[in-house]
Amino acid sequence: MTLQPGDTAPDFTLPDQDGSPVALHDFRGQNVIVYFYPAAMTPGCTTQACDFRDSLGSLTAAGYVVLGVSRDAPEKLRAFRERDGLAFPLLSDPDHAVHEAYGAWGEKQNYGKTITGVLRSTFVVDPDGRIAQALVNVKATGHVARLRRLLGIPG
Repeated sequence: MTLQPGDTAPDFTLPDQDGSPVALHDFRGQNVIVYFYPAAMTPGCTTQACDFRDSLGSLTAAGYVVLGVSRDAPEKLRAFRERDGLAFPLLSDPDHAVHEAYGAWGEKQNYGKTITGVLRSTFVVDPDGRIAQALVNVKATGHVARLRRLLGIPG
């Protein structure tokens, strides 16, 4: 089940790229963009992460924090962050429990076959811990620009 605007965002604590715990509730009082992506260092996920990187100044200026979540181990996330100069936390959810809590895990089509896996998704959590935007099964290319438009944030 996918979260909808107005729902309470499920709290979580996940290790970041350095193995340090990051908890959603630590950002209470701030707007948080939590985006789920299939795998670090893959073309689509690199495009999306670099788009967030390139938009980070305008997102931060507008009061948003960005958190990326994948099933990758912290070591791979650290290499991804360093390789592409990503200045926001990348969180590891190897058992996809947080993915499932947000509805970012499920059936999808891949080269004509139905598989179960990560649904590339972005959730905006408001300062009160509620879902403000829920964008599920999005395309990597152009997604961050679309999100900025939805949030009224210039590029």
